[in-house]
Amino acid sequence: MTTPSDASDADPELRRIQAFLIAFTRRQAERTVEFPGCFAALDDTFALSHGNNNVLVDGAPDPETLPAVVEEAMSHLAHRSVYVPDTAVAEACSGPLARAGYTRTAVLVMRHTGPVPELGGAREVDLPALRGPVAESWKRFLPDADADTVHALVERRAARRRGADDVRFLASHDEYGEVASWADLYMDPASGVAQIEDLVTAGTHLGQGHAGVVLDTAVRLAATAGCTTTFLTAMADDWPRHWYARKGFVTVGEMHCFERA
Repeated sequence: MTTPSDASDADPELRRIQAFLIAFTRRQAERTVEFPGCFAALDDTFALSHGNNNVLVDGAPDPETLPAVVEEAMSHLAHRSVYVPDTAVAEACSGPLARAGYTRTAVLVMRHTGPVPELGGAREVDLPALRGPVAESWKRFLPDADADTVHALVERRAARRRGADDVRFLASHDEYGEVASWADLYMDPASGVAQIEDLVTAGTHLGQGHAGVVLDTAVRLAATAGCTTTFLTAMADDWPRHWYARKGFVTVGEMHCFERA
């Protein structure tokens, strides 16, 4: 694999997180296609999901030829997505991708540095328990999405079990036993890294503390499993980043997303 930029060398924690993200993407994929400095992670079962079909830059590709590489890898799909964990590489590729019609979004990588919560309260659930709540949440977030897209976004969670050695789906329930908030927890105890992903609260349960219950449980479980680095990602221009900061997460870097419809 091509050696990434040295931009993240000053922060070994960030390098560990980047390695985890790259490994998770490879393992989750139904198939991968290798290119110089990057690879395409593809899943024909969930072709409508951007998160399951993208090009991830894990090295230093030629910025000028990267748009053509993405086109070759994703020509069978209606969307184009490129994820770049390294900021220096993202800067080098930004111009050529912009000229090819891509828009760039910064996603913060936030590592937990606060005390480990003593209590959680959420419990592990399986996919059937999440299908209804997750479908409703996607209809709220993407009101114009058709039924096939919503179905893919719900069912793609099954592929995530391939991404790490220990994958758990956590949920907080209301007093009637209904799922109120949920998240994924991906753990690799061997490397000591864990990721909390896709933390969502049902529209009918916003502001009731359920997201905090799920997040505290995930942090606690990761620590119990021996993971010394627990992280999540948050949009740089959205409010959850501030809530995560109050929960003990600090920004250690960025993931750069380039997309073209």
